Amino acid sequence: MMELYQKKCSGTIQTGIRQGLVSGTSFGISLFLVFSVNAGSFYAAARLVESGKTSISDVFRVFFTLTLAAVAMTQSGFMAPGASKAKSAVASIYAILEQKSNIDPSDESGMMLQEVRGEIEFHHVTFKYPTRPDVLVFRDLSLTINAGETIALAGESGSGKSTVISLLQRFYDPDSGQITLDGTEIKNLQLKWFRKQMGLVSQEPILFNDTIRANIAYGKGGDATEAEIIAAAELANAHKFISSLQQGYDTVVGERGIQLSGGQKQRVAIARAIVKSPKILLLDEATSALDAESERVVQDALDRVRVDKTTIVVAHRLSTIKDADSIAVVEHGVIAEQGKHDTLINKGGIYASLVGLHTTHASS
Repeated sequence: MMELYQKKCSGTIQTGIRQGLVSGTSFGISLFLVFSVNAGSFYAAARLVESGKTSISDVFRVFFTLTLAAVAMTQSGFMAPGASKAKSAVASIYAILEQKSNIDPSDESGMMLQEVRGEIEFHHVTFKYPTRPDVLVFRDLSLTINAGETIALAGESGSGKSTVISLLQRFYDPDSGQITLDGTEIKNLQLKWFRKQMGLVSQEPILFNDTIRANIAYGKGGDATEAEIIAAAELANAHKFISSLQQGYDTVVGERGIQLSGGQKQRVAIARAIVKSPKILLLDEATSALDAESERVVQDALDRVRVDKTTIVVAHRLSTIKDADSIAVVEHGVIAEQGKHDTLINKGGIYASLVGLHTTHASS
């Protein structure tokens, strides 16, 4: 381990030595220039005073002028590392700003369906994250979600449950296979319009440092009316607690919603997700970070808002998905099992094992 450590450090040591030589040499040269200017100035001044061509006051006036100029020149060298760092920082920022995304949310091209039923299909999807090209997340994922159906995704951590939602929102495109909405491949749909058809409630909701009214209205691009905001809040079980606040809907939630509890933040996030009346509702472990009482209130709100919507639930607590129309178990990049809760339990397969493990862990 010592040899390995020394080997890893050898490159850094050589770089440090080179930097030390450069900085030391630069420092020595700068001091040499300063003292050379001083010596030259005093010598020339002495000769001029001796010949009567100048006075002592003029000598020191010129001397201090030259000294200040020399100091300014030497100090400019110390700014070079800062200038180099600034140049590198600006270059990296512009590299990000000028990068062209394969999926451009501002692109206005693409189809817009006249009517959205909400039927979603994954056809033999394979996918690897661009940052981890050696890890195959999905190798042949096929999944059908009927319009108005609630389907829950179960599986171990890292199995790709949340990746299904990321692919459906087109944050990424699959390496192969297709994802369709009502029979139309989502790549052919206008991205901005397509995302308006979906409402997302994630595990940790992001609220902006603004009023509750503005945070809910943001779900509809800020164009929601007062009646729509209140209706969404009532459906999300949030209107009662909002009304009890001193400033009501004008209450500022603070940075990331710090002024609200976890359950309150989640209900505001639910109201924000449904204010635009989406046909597709995406719930990414929406209750996993809440205590039992908050979970019960939020789960009741979710049960109310998902009526008549195609709903995809990523489940952490398996007790929250027992009433789903269908449960799909993701394992090794495919749908390993699918069916209702009781059917999968009686089957005694992967889902039954997950439920047993979850029950044992909860009881302990």
